[in-house]
Amino acid sequence: MSVTAIPTPRRTLLFRGMIAAVVLGLTACSEDMSDLEQYVAEVKARKPGEIEPYPEPKPYRRFTYVAGDRRDPFDPAVLENTQEPPTHVAGSSVSPDPNRPREFLESFPLESLKMVGTIEKGGRIFALIQTPDGTVEYVTVGNYMGQNYGRIDRITETETDLTEIVPDGFGGWKERKQKIALSE
Repeated sequence: MSVTAIPTPRRTLLFRGMIAAVVLGLTACSEDMSDLEQYVAEVKARKPGEIEPYPEPKPYRRFTYVAGDRRDPFDPAVLENTQEPPTHVAGSSVSPDPNRPREFLESFPLESLKMVGTIEKGGRIFALIQTPDGTVEYVTVGNYMGQNYGRIDRITETETDLTEIVPDGFGGWKERKQKIALSE
């Protein structure tokens, strides 16, 4: 008894698709390449383009430094005089108070805080300060903000003035005036 496989519709469709692909592939292979040969001939007949020559290098000019009456830029005495003299005095009262409790706005760099308005309440003026995360805090004269112990000295409708206490670079502290202008 012999069994012949009956083609299923899926196999038949796959077989027909393969035959169609082979036939299409073979018809694409023609020996007529006259259009390609014509294009190659046109390209070969074109005049070659000109290549610009490299620019001439500039000759090296030697420079000899003659100090004459000018100062020596590497003189250690000159370099020492360019540094700021120490601004702190022994026993100076300028220093941050380590026992003062820190306020919320002191956890942000001063550059990241924005003044967005003012409010007057009970005869006192308050500045509205926006933090980087978008919350708005209100402060008044005497409050602190910024990471350099900035104490608020004055508030106007357009700016908040404060005095920071920063290291002077010589082991001491110095005061620095700062402003935060009303942002538009």
